Amino acid sequence: MEKGFEVGGGAMDDDGAGEWVNDSSVDHGGRPPFRAATGSWKAAMFIILIEFSERLSYFGIATSLMIYLTKVLQEELKVAAKNANYWMSVTTLMPLLGGFVADGYLGRFSTVVFSTIIYLLGLMVLATTQLAPKLKPEHSLHLHETLFFVGIYLVSVGTGGHKPALESFGADQFDESHPSERVQKMSFFNWWNCALCAGVLLGVTVIVYAQESVGWGAASVVLAAVMGASLVVFLAGWRFYRYRVSEGSPLTPLLQVVVAALRKRRLQLPADAGELYEVKPQNIKKRLLCHTEQLRFLDKAAIVEHGGAEARGPWRLATVTQVEETKLVLAMVPIWVATLAFGMAAAQVSTFFIKQGSVMDRRLGPHFVLPPASVFALSAIAMIATVALYDKVLVPYLRRATGGERGLSILKRIGVGMGVAVAAMAVAALVERRRLRSPAPAAVHVSWLVPQFVLMGVADGFALVGLQEYFYDQVPDSMRSLGIGIYLSVVGAGSFLSSLAITAADKASSRSGRASWFAKDLNHSRLDLFYWVLACIGAVNLAFYMVVATRYSYKTVKGAARVGVDKTAAGDIECADAAAY
Repeated sequence: MEKGFEVGGGAMDDDGAGEWVNDSSVDHGGRPPFRAATGSWKAAMFIILIEFSERLSYFGIATSLMIYLTKVLQEELKVAAKNANYWMSVTTLMPLLGGFVADGYLGRFSTVVFSTIIYLLGLMVLATTQLAPKLKPEHSLHLHETLFFVGIYLVSVGTGGHKPALESFGADQFDESHPSERVQKMSFFNWWNCALCAGVLLGVTVIVYAQESVGWGAASVVLAAVMGASLVVFLAGWRFYRYRVSEGSPLTPLLQVVVAALRKRRLQLPADAGELYEVKPQNIKKRLLCHTEQLRFLDKAAIVEHGGAEARGPWRLATVTQVEETKLVLAMVPIWVATLAFGMAAAQVSTFFIKQGSVMDRRLGPHFVLPPASVFALSAIAMIATVALYDKVLVPYLRRATGGERGLSILKRIGVGMGVAVAAMAVAALVERRRLRSPAPAAVHVSWLVPQFVLMGVADGFALVGLQEYFYDQVPDSMRSLGIGIYLSVVGAGSFLSSLAITAADKASSRSGRASWFAKDLNHSRLDLFYWVLACIGAVNLAFYMVVATRYSYKTVKGAARVGVDKTAAGDIECADAAAY
């Protein structure tokens, strides 16, 4: 490794940052990490591999779930759709609990290991259920169904710890205070999602084909074997990782700010925000945040009172950074709400979109019939292409045009994806209506679904990746696993709302003896009208999102380059007004 120059007795590398990482992370021995030997892409590749394996397993199950529920477990269309949505809701809401445990208690590395073991147990239950003769559906449908749901919900629990801890652990391998690693971190989420989509692609093609041709049990055995092998590889990289030491509940400091502000609600805020309490940078490794003018009431928690030790207790006095972290979390609530409609649209890809493909002509040549769930590959391919083009073409162009490191701000990226999702729902409605009006709906070729799958893949490439980066980057540093859990909860809550929308539309459409939009036979259903409802909800919600996003202020770190916003010049800043949408 090339040596840099010495500054103040500490070796500096070519980027002007120390050879030792000083961002509160530690190496496997609990020491400050040596930059050349730990972190960055050398560590991230081990982590990305196990994410590939998890997505392979998840989508191998998720995209075939509707087919399994309707064909093997013999459930009605609307019951199967609700069960699939409920499972996806639980799977994507569990990371809130998993992220909390990872940040506050177990640590991200340990959480990944334990949750992967639970995930493996779920896969083995599924394999046993599908291979053991006395547990097969033809022998005892009720017992098989019970064990099947036990297996997939064990997968949910495993995903709950795996997803938030692993993604935040991967992003932790890049030091935001280091110029080159900061830029690498911006690309990390893009390439993370490329690996994710590669797992999705194999899951909905190779695994789904194995399910259709060889058997569900054999496919589950393959998934368990791949997951087990990836866990071994993940553990093999332990010497290269940078670790974060858990510091207890990440929610406690936020609650302390609220309590302290309420206690001092009658005090007058000082005219100069510099009089508010803050620790000195040299006394703490934690990054300090700049003061903002939003939610000024919370600033009262940082007013210094005259008195003894009691007046400076954690439930009476908070730092400006603690106050700003609380503001960040509260400011995320309207953004989270405004993205739920996107989660509702995303839920259709692995439920009704797949079910549509199952009742259409799926012949590709004279000897091959495409498995219904494999149609999902179109969305995965579109997302990979979108992310690659975005990272390699669009971002460099926007960097040159704007002078900003990120190119397109995070919230703008999310907004573009939400707009594309609205278009996808409208296209899906038009395609389904045209299919139903054809003389033989079942004879319509599955290629008609290409536009809606591709559009949702493009929407994911903008919105999903943007949501990941937003909820990781904008939460307090101690809450980053929980932040990934919050991102996943958008999809989970969207799936749950989709189930409620199905129930409401079913009741409303079947009043006065009329036929429901969701009949037992998809060719007698009216999915096109349901898609129009989702498109209208998405369009109205997009307008709401734009209002919320334009009023949002990004996190600004003292003495650090502002990477969360578009900026006109690179370099360090002390404190400035945060940019908006």
